[in-house]
Amino acid sequence: MDEAVERQRIDLSTARRSVFLLAGTQAILGSATPLTVSIGALAGYQLLGDDKSLATAPITAFNLGTAVGAVLIAIASKFLGRKAAFMSGGMLGAIGGGLAAIALFRGDFWLFAFALLLVGSCAGFTQKIRFAAADISPKAYKPRAISWILGAGIVSAIVGPQLSIAAKDWLAPVTFAGAFLMLIPLCLAGICIMAFLRLPTKADASLSTQQPPARSLREIVVTQRFMIGMVCGICTYALMTFVMTGAPLAMVIGCGFPTELAALGIQWHVLAMFGPSFFTGMLITRFGAEKVVAAGLVTLMGCAIVAHMGVELWNFWLALVLLGIGWNFGFIGSTTIVASSYRPQEADKVQGFHDIVLFGTVALSSFSSGKVFVTWGWSFINLVIWPVAIFCLLLILALMLRRPVAKAN
Repeated sequence: MDEAVERQRIDLSTARRSVFLLAGTQAILGSATPLTVSIGALAGYQLLGDDKSLATAPITAFNLGTAVGAVLIAIASKFLGRKAAFMSGGMLGAIGGGLAAIALFRGDFWLFAFALLLVGSCAGFTQKIRFAAADISPKAYKPRAISWILGAGIVSAIVGPQLSIAAKDWLAPVTFAGAFLMLIPLCLAGICIMAFLRLPTKADASLSTQQPPARSLREIVVTQRFMIGMVCGICTYALMTFVMTGAPLAMVIGCGFPTELAALGIQWHVLAMFGPSFFTGMLITRFGAEKVVAAGLVTLMGCAIVAHMGVELWNFWLALVLLGIGWNFGFIGSTTIVASSYRPQEADKVQGFHDIVLFGTVALSSFSSGKVFVTWGWSFINLVIWPVAIFCLLLILALMLRRPVAKAN
């Protein structure tokens, strides 16, 4: 018994060190997302002619890239290992940032969209970090590990938008080119941090514990727990992206606020996305993942209420903050539910399937955001929150009634 306790203590200590390095990588590479979201649609808007309905297409390409990255990292992890896969994802981000700057100099809208697809692929690799942290952590530490990874987004929330503000005119008269060029040193810094990380291989895992045979993907994804966790996570993320993508257009194009105020609004939003992560894991441990997801969905409804109240600066900023908090509770809780539905040896195929569906849906939500804004306006964007959030609340209620609320996994 003493030997088993000591081994658990060592495993927890090793997991904490690895999670710390993974969080550092998340903080740096994750800055690409708020930087891109802050100015991507605005940059696309200025590259278009009279028809501005495709302004969010570069953000859609970014989200499609995230889905592609979810596939690529599953393949790269199999042949190169997770560490090398993460590092190759950082290189994709650096290449995409440089190509985006070139596209802006050339005034090439579709090249710019392709560049953001590469940056999005880097984000897809980065999304795998939360699962890597969960996989290397003991059962009771998983929710906190996921929370710490997402909590690293606080750094991203500050670095990304501030870089977009500070560097957007560095290469004047080509607006925004300097900001995207800054993705190169950012991504290289993330690669350097990753160089110090050691992640256990599948061989290490098989030696440390005897596992039952892996189930088929179909057998896993049809379980109620996985399906509800995935649907709630997808809906939470898609709603967040749908509203967040349209917000800068509504603020700058619709209401005439300066680009800097829109970027600061996104900064507050991303801070709200990741700031609660330091205690979300504890809330999941205390109350269960299902209740935390439900709290997130109710907070998203609060975002819709504030947005419907008016189009003053405080309406936009407070709505974006509530949008971020709702995403945090909803997505971390849903990720915890999903992570409890599969065995370690089933992780790669389940996570790959989950993220392909997730970011494919998110890409559609970002694309439709621009269309909806141009056609129906900001108010209609926020109306969409209600039916989706209510549907997910009903699913979570069904899961809670089916079985006792699951505590930390």
